[in-house]
Amino acid sequence: MSTVTEQQAQAGLEALGLGVAAGQWSYRHFLGHLLHGERSARHERTVALNLQFARFPALKRLAQFEPAAQPSLDPRLIEELATGRYLAEGRNVVFLGPPGVSKTHLAIGLGVACAEMGHRVYFTTVMALARRFGQAVADHKLHRELHNYTRPKLLIIDEVGYLKLEPAQASLLFQVIAQRYDTGGAIVLTSNKAFAEWGEVFAGDAIMASAALDRLLHKATVVTLRGDSYRLRERKKAGLPSPALDQPSTKERDN
Repeated sequence: MSTVTEQQAQAGLEALGLGVAAGQWSYRHFLGHLLHGERSARHERTVALNLQFARFPALKRLAQFEPAAQPSLDPRLIEELATGRYLAEGRNVVFLGPPGVSKTHLAIGLGVACAEMGHRVYFTTVMALARRFGQAVADHKLHRELHNYTRPKLLIIDEVGYLKLEPAQASLLFQVIAQRYDTGGAIVLTSNKAFAEWGEVFAGDAIMASAALDRLLHKATVVTLRGDSYRLRERKKAGLPSPALDQPSTKERDN
């Protein structure tokens, strides 16, 4: 605690003490006020630790989401998810859609809300998860790593389907989904692939993909997002060409 903060706290306690001495506050009221302040400070520390543990790539809140960018999305659904009821129910949330339609924003927003409720949450892309499992296998620590992904109240898995997994990686992703299903832990997942294409996600193993989806969707809210990429819309507003137009042609690159 800084010197200034200590001085402010001391001044606050002295003022409260004078209020008690003057008969303005009962001792019960005074003690309740102190305990409330301690609980608030403890909650703030918990939230700070939760946000640090989560490893979000950026801090995005649901309040920053622009509903106008997704007119087909019912705002009441986001409001319901923001209550955290899905966490108590062990209900998964799956955001589907093309790149740039705010899937990751909404996933992180739910994660931040979860952390602020006092729960542990962990964010990872599916490829980062695969890399960590690969290292855990090499270090003979696979069981411990699996435990790390089943322990948090909420696990966010981002970018499922953007890159094809190797068979061993797909198997480990399935184990994470299966173990969280068994323990009732909620998953928030984003993907650019329709469920019919998840055989590709799981290294061409349609049976494993079906088994993963069976567990993931048993209790789940599926949100399908549509429209143009948010980043492309911003470029258009700024009068900039699309990234494809920025790239030199094959002939130009060869010269």
